[in-house]
Amino acid sequence: MPIHRQILQSIKERMFRNKAILILGPRQVGKSTLCESLLKEIGVPWLYLNGDEADVRAELTDATSARLRNIIGEKKVLFIDEAQRIPGIGLTLKIIVDQIKDVQVIATGSSAFDLANLSNEPLTGRKFEFFLFPLSFGEMVKEHGLLGEKRMIEQRMIYGYYPDIVTQAGQEQELLKLLAGSYLYKDLLMLEQINKPVLLEKLLKALALQIGSEVNYHELGQIVSADKNTVEKYIDLLEKAYVVFRVSAFNRNVRTELKKGKKIYFYDCGIRNAILGNFNSMNTRTDVGALWENYFLVERMKFQAYRGVDAKLYFWRTTAQQEIDFIEESEGGIKAIECKWNSKSVVKFPKPFTDAYPDAELRFAHPGNFEKMIGFDD
Repeated sequence: MPIHRQILQSIKERMFRNKAILILGPRQVGKSTLCESLLKEIGVPWLYLNGDEADVRAELTDATSARLRNIIGEKKVLFIDEAQRIPGIGLTLKIIVDQIKDVQVIATGSSAFDLANLSNEPLTGRKFEFFLFPLSFGEMVKEHGLLGEKRMIEQRMIYGYYPDIVTQAGQEQELLKLLAGSYLYKDLLMLEQINKPVLLEKLLKALALQIGSEVNYHELGQIVSADKNTVEKYIDLLEKAYVVFRVSAFNRNVRTELKKGKKIYFYDCGIRNAILGNFNSMNTRTDVGALWENYFLVERMKFQAYRGVDAKLYFWRTTAQQEIDFIEESEGGIKAIECKWNSKSVVKFPKPFTDAYPDAELRFAHPGNFEKMIGFDD
């Protein structure tokens, strides 16, 4: 039995409302499995097409409404997997939404290179867009219970939450190495801009070593022997392939707040550790604090995304190096969050921050209160 995904109900509620449904996310996070589960629940005739196949791309590129009707036939749902591989996919989806109104189209994509970008203009007002992460703490609580999944936190920080990794115990390292290779490079190496795979590998290792630290494109360039602009371009592409994401500096009231800083985190700790080839246990690692930050941040992001919470995440630092791990800004106000692996750590929030933001909610996230801190008590 596939693991139940929290996002499934939200997608189900938006079916047959005369809009395309786009499901984005990294490769191998279970987008196809999610769609198959959804379609089995709904119980209507559906057609599956895979954008990785050349004949599918040929049929759906520059397709007319007549051709699309012939392809779809009597089916009620058209499911296009890896739709970003199909040139002009946005216009094709628009034709289906506008002219074949009795058919629900669902498209999945493992990169933002085409599906998100090229579908934006044609599908304005014609789509529901969802993002599927690797499995979440909340989803695994449904499988193992709260106590059972909390006992697995160290395992998840080392091996991550990809479905194949979670469901095939004992094969984590082998599978992660395969996943980190094919998953990271399949979309990226299709791009003309990526003509130096060795540089990409060096950059990924440098980023993996710097999670939780502010990144400097010029310094990264020196590490990987590339210019600053190339580094920034490659990081942008890694972000669009859902390998990493950037967190910006928070600044509102304090003159000494950093205004242009960036930190970079990975969507999955297992992928990050596979890039470094480091699957050591937590009690022998020197990067536990950074891993805990990455793990906490992504689980908080998953919880909010699946609950439809609109919140922006930042870090905070001053020119005097006073800092707070995460700032979360939403309609409910500002939360300042410090992450420590050791629950007995003494946490003090910098006075310049508390003076400037007296109404901010101050929180301390550690493994003991993890479920509450990611949102179970919100």
